[in-house]
Amino acid sequence: MQTRILPVPPYDFSLSAAIFATGDPQVRIFRDCILYLAVAAGNRAFPVEVTGSGGSSGKPVLSVAIRSGEAVPPVSRIEAAEVRRRIGHILNADLDLGKFYRDIAPDPVLSRISGVLSGLKPPRTLTVFEALVESVIEQQIAIQVARRLVQQLVRKFGRPVTSGSDVFFLFPEPKALAVASDEEYRSCGLSVRKGEYIRDIAARIVGGTLDLERYQGRPDPDQVIEELCELRGVGKWTAEFTVLRALGNMGTFPADDLGIRRVIGTYYRRGRVVDSGEARKIAEAWGPWKGLAAFYLLTAEANDIL
Repeated sequence: MQTRILPVPPYDFSLSAAIFATGDPQVRIFRDCILYLAVAAGNRAFPVEVTGSGGSSGKPVLSVAIRSGEAVPPVSRIEAAEVRRRIGHILNADLDLGKFYRDIAPDPVLSRISGVLSGLKPPRTLTVFEALVESVIEQQIAIQVARRLVQQLVRKFGRPVTSGSDVFFLFPEPKALAVASDEEYRSCGLSVRKGEYIRDIAARIVGGTLDLERYQGRPDPDQVIEELCELRGVGKWTAEFTVLRALGNMGTFPADDLGIRRVIGTYYRRGRVVDSGEARKIAEAWGPWKGLAAFYLLTAEANDIL
């Protein structure tokens, strides 16, 4: 089945999906201008191929091909609509970059970078749980290493989705991670301590004492961050990145992140790494877009945009 997504312009699919170019082909990967992944809809799950077609950055159109996968009956309209909604969520299709570009226009650095990266939108996770698990894994290790560990976790505990000879894996459900042993977490490359944190969070969700998804749509990210920090193994850095990835609050700014402080130093302080206080002071000029501005700076650095 084919369906379409019309992202809020401007939107550059190739630029935005490039973050998945080094992904695991059985989890999610952007290859030859196509994004391959699996998406659940109701009780079923489907392999999906997303391409940017029939539109420009100013009038973007995404074509979504839903393969039957494990489904014996054809994909229903309700299932197709849910797949479309979830893909749009992952790709942050509804984010209005126009407002961001207008607000950061007085900043010569960001104005120049946004001109080169016009249409770039950061991805989002489907659930708060997914964002929190990923953020726990990323604590105090390089992002490239963390992404590999996340992929190994998904392969080991995620639900497989087949289509012919192809196999994809969905992000693990809390019930799968709640009963995982120390040895199983270690086999994914995680430390025992991180495995404990993830298992405890998952067990609380399964036991009904924690509902992370209630945070979806919450207007006060600071309150969400404060409550997340009450969880074992979750500090402010982890909570802030969870809010950015899951809730799409572009004003959240993880000023303690070394990478963010480094790129701010690169672009605003002639290469001198700034501390968190100075980073926050510089970011004040970005208003409600601090987190998105940091994403643009990190992307610019990764692509040698000076």
